[in-house]
Amino acid sequence: MRTMTTGAWPEGSMTAVAITAPGRVELTRIPIPGPRPDEVLIRPSYVGLCGTDLELLHGTASYLRDGRASLPLVFGHEWCGQVAAVGEDVRGISVGNRVVGQTMVPCGLCRMCQRGQRAHCEQLVEVGLYGLQGAAAEYIRMPMRSLTALPEAISDVNAAFIEPAVTVVGGFDKAGCGLEDEVAVVGTGTIGLLAVQLASRMGRHVDAIGIDDAGLKLAAACGARHTLRPEQARRGAYSLVIEASGSSRAFLRSVELAATGGRVAVVGVANEPVARFVPGELVLRGVDLLGIRHGLDYYDRTIQLFVDGVLDAKPLIAGVLPPGQAAHAFELLEHGRSGPPKVLLRFNEGRTS
Repeated sequence: MRTMTTGAWPEGSMTAVAITAPGRVELTRIPIPGPRPDEVLIRPSYVGLCGTDLELLHGTASYLRDGRASLPLVFGHEWCGQVAAVGEDVRGISVGNRVVGQTMVPCGLCRMCQRGQRAHCEQLVEVGLYGLQGAAAEYIRMPMRSLTALPEAISDVNAAFIEPAVTVVGGFDKAGCGLEDEVAVVGTGTIGLLAVQLASRMGRHVDAIGIDDAGLKLAAACGARHTLRPEQARRGAYSLVIEASGSSRAFLRSVELAATGGRVAVVGVANEPVARFVPGELVLRGVDLLGIRHGLDYYDRTIQLFVDGVLDAKPLIAGVLPPGQAAHAFELLEHGRSGPPKVLLRFNEGRTS
């Protein structure tokens, strides 16, 4: 790996980790992205792997099926890093600053952006998913408007979790979680455990519902009052249900768990049809069903939650590996974990505390 630049935009090629074919991830050489006036070049420190990256590896991701993405693909949409060079029109960001990048990069000009709904941009591209190179590389180039500066008080390890956490924070805000809420979180992956941490501080109490014993044990450590199997959870018992598993069966169970007048915030992406779903149940019980598409406007708030200790990444990390072991990292993510859900790739040694 190269040493830190002094601000001159580097040229030549760089090492990256790419999914080159279904089931295959490899180190490769690609060109260093060239300078643009309003863009920033960053050296990633940590890159998180998630279920979406696994779908890309397996060739089943919707981005591949509908043609928005193609292989080879440099992945990495959960990341933090340090600024290496800036374009001539960049203001407010300097070489050496630590930053986190937003996954969604909206155009700012379409009708949805103009309505203030940037996450639904008609020309949206997403870092490491489709349209933009991911962060699993020596360098990533980003528009300055899609970066958020990191305070000294947050470690790079915690900062690598900001991207998944903004979805949780946005979901709780959209659902209007308050101190009177009895919360159920369905799913004990990264999103679910972050949701348990947040709900334990925002609601009256939170129960975690899942099928993985190790995940349920982690949920208890993250603040869950009770940890339950789906069949153990009581129907109609929760004023707010966070569906974080991405399972169609779990979606149906989440609707059943919501109390009359309650809310279900759907964060997990279930791509299979939901059998036995009766829409009239939403009407007759007055249940609000909320689809949560990321949390593009919640980066600053989420950073502060990590700084304040409300959110904490460390209990969620199964392993930290170098880029040369990316294939093993994916294997660990899918098969080798003993509880914690997240695997990170470490590209440059950042702040760990």
